Amino acid sequence: MLASVLWSAQWLKGSDPNLKPQFHTSDRCFACHNELTTPNGQDVSIGLAWRSSIMANSARDPYWQASVRRETVDHPQAVADIEDECSVCHMPVSRYQAKVKGQKGAIFAHLPFDPDNKESAAAEDGVTCSVCHQISKEKLGTKESFNGGFVVETPRAKNERPEYGPFAIPPDRQHIMNTSTGGFQPVQAAHIRDSALCGTCHQLYTTAHGKDGKANGSLPEQMPYLEWLHSDYPSKYSCQGCHMPEVAEQVQISSVLGLPRNGVHQHVFVGGNFLLQQMLNRYRDELSVAALPQELTTASEGTLRFLQSQSAQVELRDVVVSGGRLQAQVMVRNLTGHKLPTAYPSRRAWLHFSIQDRDGHTVFESGALKPDGSIVGNDNDADPSLFEPHYRQITEPGQVQIYESILKDEEGHVTTGLLAATGYLKDNRLIPTGFDKSSAEKDIAVVGDAADDPKFSAGEDAVSYSVPVSEILYQPIGFRWAHNLEPYSAMEPQRFVRYYDSMSSAASTVLARSEATR
Repeated sequence: MLASVLWSAQWLKGSDPNLKPQFHTSDRCFACHNELTTPNGQDVSIGLAWRSSIMANSARDPYWQASVRRETVDHPQAVADIEDECSVCHMPVSRYQAKVKGQKGAIFAHLPFDPDNKESAAAEDGVTCSVCHQISKEKLGTKESFNGGFVVETPRAKNERPEYGPFAIPPDRQHIMNTSTGGFQPVQAAHIRDSALCGTCHQLYTTAHGKDGKANGSLPEQMPYLEWLHSDYPSKYSCQGCHMPEVAEQVQISSVLGLPRNGVHQHVFVGGNFLLQQMLNRYRDELSVAALPQELTTASEGTLRFLQSQSAQVELRDVVVSGGRLQAQVMVRNLTGHKLPTAYPSRRAWLHFSIQDRDGHTVFESGALKPDGSIVGNDNDADPSLFEPHYRQITEPGQVQIYESILKDEEGHVTTGLLAATGYLKDNRLIPTGFDKSSAEKDIAVVGDAADDPKFSAGEDAVSYSVPVSEILYQPIGFRWAHNLEPYSAMEPQRFVRYYDSMSSAASTVLARSEATR
């Protein structure tokens, strides 16, 4: 099962059985937090932006559903524990409701979603408004808060359940939220903009299981919060500052007697998963998607703009022809406050380098993408037991510089099974500026050949090509991670592979490009 269940006890601590924390689905919040427009006409409606986000669709995510199903098939002795822990951050309300009943959180019992069933509706609502805005500051930033170890505030009185936000609400207007929600009391709190709040779910350790079903280790599965802490970004940007862009003008946060505010942040939660947003749109009926088609189109386009403008830069340097060989250095810079790519290990970025003659014919190419989403020359895409090493110099088309994490099982074999993984064989994801490789703790360390590469340093990597368009590409879900689900006959893995194959030709994007002519 996944690690750390400390939060469940904290969440219930001190609860009166007749006065439990409660939640509402997002539709209750939409009544006041939509129809918000800036003086220049920009629609910054909180509810509409949120419902096309990955947060809103965390429970509908077909890749997550397929991956959890795979883990339950691989580890049948731990099915209940797996579903309980995987629902903590993807179905937080229904998981909490199960906990107060003394039960474990379920996932597949809620699928397919039934809008007429309250528990199912709560599960479907994903990371809903009344979860994040009821998280207290207690233990934020500590290891106890990771793995969904956040503490939800208990009611202070029958009609006073704190709902935290960044702004002070005048006393004569607080009754609007209180009466419309049946008890939420708006409370100004600085911690709602603290990166540590995001770190409660975006800082995850998984417990590895051996073939005998017993726990045999722990894996730092995703560490964006600790990566951010080890960079120079804490003094410049919070998670919210990048992923919830600030509105440039004054705007109301409520359509009912709301006051114009400076510093309002949009609830778009831009990140790295444009593919999921496009998949949700294409298969919206199968996945019970609530966001409108145009909303998801706008969201995926926003994600792509974000990736293409704020994630990486590529520069070609020292391009010369000598002794019948072209020599060039590609400098790649990480513009983010964490590793690039970060979080779930299915993500990868890689360098595509090509040389064309004057007639436009390709005479050398490394890192070409196939229509099925695989990379030409990548050993791992061709053979799931192999992987591409980190390179300092590329001299052959079969060598590809891929920035990724490669998991290993207890026997040291390559795996994409999260609960089989005990560590990393490779982690050369680009590190942020200010990130010191030598002092990084084990959980966020650079692993493999990149650790000893002097040109792989804080914020950048330099790769020499001896053999010019050069570009860095990115996939949220790599070919091997998708197709390792293919052997599983359960509906969810088979469905996802079908989805992926239907969209694989558009499953990547160019983050940055550099060109030179000689």
